[in-house]
Amino acid sequence: MDGLFDGSPLLPAVLAADLVDVFLKRWWDLFAILATAWVYLVLAKRLDILLTLGFVAWKHASVMTSLSSHVNLQYITDAAFGICGITLVGYCVSRWIVNRKVNPTAGAAHPLSIPARITHQRFENAHGPWLWFTQLFGFSALFEEICPADHLQRIRSDNGLRGKLDAYLGSEGIDASRYPYAYLVTTAQLRGFRFNPATFWFLYSSDKVLQAIILEMNNIFRERQSYLIVGESQKEEEDHVMNMAQNDHGLQRAQIKTTWRKRFHVSPFNSRRGSYSILAKDPLRPGMEGFRGLDISITLSSSEDEPNFLATLLSEGKATDFDKISNLGQIGFLLSWLGSVLAILPRFMMQSTILFFKHNLHFWYRPEPYKERTGRSANWIEKTLEQVFREYLKYLVQRSTAPVTILYTPGGVAEVSEQTFISSSTCGPEDSSCEIKVKVLSPIFYSRFVYYAHDSEAIFCEVAESCTLWTDKPEQLTRVFLKKGSPPIHASNLLDYMLFQLIKSLRRRPDKIERPLTSTNGHPSSVKGIDIRKFRISSMDAFVLEQGDKELKSAYLRSVVRLFVADRIAMSSVSLLGMMELIGRVGVSWVLALLITQTILGFS
Repeated sequence: MDGLFDGSPLLPAVLAADLVDVFLKRWWDLFAILATAWVYLVLAKRLDILLTLGFVAWKHASVMTSLSSHVNLQYITDAAFGICGITLVGYCVSRWIVNRKVNPTAGAAHPLSIPARITHQRFENAHGPWLWFTQLFGFSALFEEICPADHLQRIRSDNGLRGKLDAYLGSEGIDASRYPYAYLVTTAQLRGFRFNPATFWFLYSSDKVLQAIILEMNNIFRERQSYLIVGESQKEEEDHVMNMAQNDHGLQRAQIKTTWRKRFHVSPFNSRRGSYSILAKDPLRPGMEGFRGLDISITLSSSEDEPNFLATLLSEGKATDFDKISNLGQIGFLLSWLGSVLAILPRFMMQSTILFFKHNLHFWYRPEPYKERTGRSANWIEKTLEQVFREYLKYLVQRSTAPVTILYTPGGVAEVSEQTFISSSTCGPEDSSCEIKVKVLSPIFYSRFVYYAHDSEAIFCEVAESCTLWTDKPEQLTRVFLKKGSPPIHASNLLDYMLFQLIKSLRRRPDKIERPLTSTNGHPSSVKGIDIRKFRISSMDAFVLEQGDKELKSAYLRSVVRLFVADRIAMSSVSLLGMMELIGRVGVSWVLALLITQTILGFS
């Protein structure tokens, strides 16, 4: 520059003016970057930042390539393999130490891997074979795990499977000490992945004689039903026959044969009416001294007592103690198990297509559940709303002026057991009229409850119409869920106020859950009524607003807003909304990366 030199006092001012001129020429890019950066700092997650940095690095691939040329990739590869190897060895050693500490209590107390064949036969159609495996409860092998949450009731037990078994027997009015020994037959599980349509609990007396069976059934809706099959002396109303049959080696083998009424929807090609018949032989040798083999057959009969479905489970091959299998044998077992599991879904789809189109069988929609059935597990939104509903119900009971006691049983949340809420006006010692049992039959109740603006309307509709809630005294619930006026919004900050206003504007009464029985029955009517009421903030919304627990309030707002937005733009699917959100985040990150790249090039 003319008249300027390195020591000139005007040089900083000229350089600053030049920088301001560059900013003014590219003010839009600078504003867009600053605005987007502010949004990211306030609303973005770690994924958004990683996506943006990744896109920026991809736009400057030449820089990344030149940088990678100075890095020895062989060192990185060797380090990755070394870390994986150390992790695998540490895992195997820790599992070996844990298994060494296990102290068996029965003669056959070892986890056994037993290849078996399941045959399904309906009329002239036979489904292909599947592989099953068996384990004694309380033990697990390298690739196999038994999770207590996958069996019996969805409750927490400090004593594992044995504790859940005792609790289930107690709920059936049976003293658990009557069956001190149990043998569990279930499918293998690999890191949370399982296909477990049925589980068998063989219950033994103190003399180690087979006395009863618990049959657990699971359907594709993640619902569960347990049937207790006991001896004639313990339950006379069951058509039960227990006899002793001679096997090929001349040893006596107990078997249980009985019939009971079906109460659970399993297959979409069978109604919930009808009955089951089972013939199951003792899988263990006399005195529970070792495994003998699986031989179980179950027949499904229609309401006219006509058999229409037969399922058999037979052992194939020798039972293997998993702790004694070599590493190569364990790998072979894993591959064979994985192959059978991967074939389940294609086989199921093929057989369903044949039954529906070729044999023209009716398709039975899932009916509403019985209160004895174990519902599916709640998703993360339903778990959040269950926590809020539980606190809200406790709040209503405690402030009730009428004497009332609520026995609340949650649905689909294993972490929460039955809760008892007592009002300030206590009941008399012999007054049972104020005790009300409330049981959530399906966790969908929690996501439906927040759609209602009035508590009394929500309880009545979910009990009488949609059947997601059960109570033994519905007329007494008015003591708790009173009809109230519209509560005002007292938000502590502007963001909470805006979110609750959004909830208020998006709220609408949920549709009644319609369940046509079969595919031949159409929906009752395609005409829907219009709710002309102006929806308002609900009483539970106001309860959450008044809470000092910011984490609970944030989780409630996030869950309800996602539900309502998904109902409007994502066909009521939160998963679909999540995919749309991910696509949107990727798009925003891509645009931000372009702006950053253009700005860098403009300043360079």
